[in-house]
Amino acid sequence: MSLDQEIYQQRRAKLGELQALGAAAYPHHYAATHRLAEIAAEYSGWDAERLERDRIHVKVTGRIMTLRGHGKAGFAHLQQAGERLQIYVRQDALGETGFAVWKLVDLGDWLGVEGYLFRTRTGELTVHAEKIELLAKACRPWPEKWHGLQDIERRYRQRYLDLTVNLESRAIFLRRDRLMRFLREAFQQRGYLEVETPMMQPMAGGAAARPFVTHHHALDIPLYLRIAPELYLKRLVAGGLERVFEINRNFRNEGISTRHNPEFTMLEFYEAFSDYRALMSWSEQLLASAARAVTGSEQVTFHGQTLDFSQCQRLSLREGVPRFWPVAAGPKPGPEFWADRSQLEAAVAAYNRYAATAGAGAPIPSPSGADAGELVMALFENLAEEHLVQPTIVYDFPLSVSPLAKSKPDEPDWVERFEIYAGGMEIANGYSELNDPEEQERRFRQQAGADAAIDSDYVRALEYGMPPTAGEGIGIDRLVMLLTDAASIRDVILFPLQRPETVAEPEGLGG
Repeated sequence: MSLDQEIYQQRRAKLGELQALGAAAYPHHYAATHRLAEIAAEYSGWDAERLERDRIHVKVTGRIMTLRGHGKAGFAHLQQAGERLQIYVRQDALGETGFAVWKLVDLGDWLGVEGYLFRTRTGELTVHAEKIELLAKACRPWPEKWHGLQDIERRYRQRYLDLTVNLESRAIFLRRDRLMRFLREAFQQRGYLEVETPMMQPMAGGAAARPFVTHHHALDIPLYLRIAPELYLKRLVAGGLERVFEINRNFRNEGISTRHNPEFTMLEFYEAFSDYRALMSWSEQLLASAARAVTGSEQVTFHGQTLDFSQCQRLSLREGVPRFWPVAAGPKPGPEFWADRSQLEAAVAAYNRYAATAGAGAPIPSPSGADAGELVMALFENLAEEHLVQPTIVYDFPLSVSPLAKSKPDEPDWVERFEIYAGGMEIANGYSELNDPEEQERRFRQQAGADAAIDSDYVRALEYGMPPTAGEGIGIDRLVMLLTDAASIRDVILFPLQRPETVAEPEGLGG
């Protein structure tokens, strides 16, 4: 028998003994008078004499995080919502039955305690217990108290343990909640309407990604978990809802990494009568205010570097390639390299030689016959992204990689689009929205193929008229990473996707 199995059986036996004493195994209710945080806030400044004089009676609940006994007395620490409070028990105060219950509790159990506040000889604020009640038994072995839950995969899989044992994990999600509250308030103050759009869609659209596919049996049609809500949100703008936003779950059937999870959260918003330059300025203000609201400062530490959201840099995508061109790759491309096919192909060849010798990344596929815009984009992604540590807006993108964005009036092969980078990763994407229905249909068919199905209803919505509009999507998970100094996107998602467990449970430990 393994140690875990032995502990499990011992705790199950204790549960039986508790029931034999007349205690409910899993009671329905406990009427606490205070939360632990309230006690800390109200009474932490009271000295022993005042507590003795006023005798503050409380009923509290919490999970047992430390436990030690001394014959007919004992101490424990309860934890609730990240706050801890010590309790002190004595046999003469609890009575024989109450003390018998106390002798059967374990680390991890949930306990209700009634008593009065006092200070121990070491000065610690403590509840002198007069009654205790077991509220839930922790039958499974609890993580070792000094080292907590260290196994990364187990922390993600068993988040219920991680949030209790590792308070830094709890702090991440408290900051995430603070961010979400701030964003909703910021958009409502700007006159935006929060909306909800379909998560199951008859066509996968709004972004280029592999979708998750399901089937609706009653209608006998295929459906796709949404890649992005973009086309539905712009339908609403066409319908007269001039400023809309949605905090939405998106699903992309692609790889998993420290920056990618197949299910993730986006903030997406659209503002009529606006353009990409207006959204760039608004986004700078929004991100600086978000950092301040969540962390207390516009400067945050991420992976050992200080990011300053009050000083967002701007850089055109075309400027990024020569600016970050590595010396080892040879002479940097000229300032107009993107406009001359021979210069562009020479730059790709030079980068590929450099990447092969320096181990700097995957080569760019042969440029022969490739679209010029895609080559410029590939060069930028390979050369510049990792260097964009400070908050940076990269603007003006090739048309060929931006099918939903409006072309620049003086450069039809380039569009009014921007991306925001920080910490070496993209966190936002926005543009002036294409609202010409004929041009949109042409781009859809060029992207999907002449005979492929396109979202004709979206084109129809444009034909009814959508005003000039700018839209943007911000990756909430990546933004939380930046604001909490998280190493992985899985640290900021409560239940990230993981492979199913393959190790069998020890016999007798339940399912």
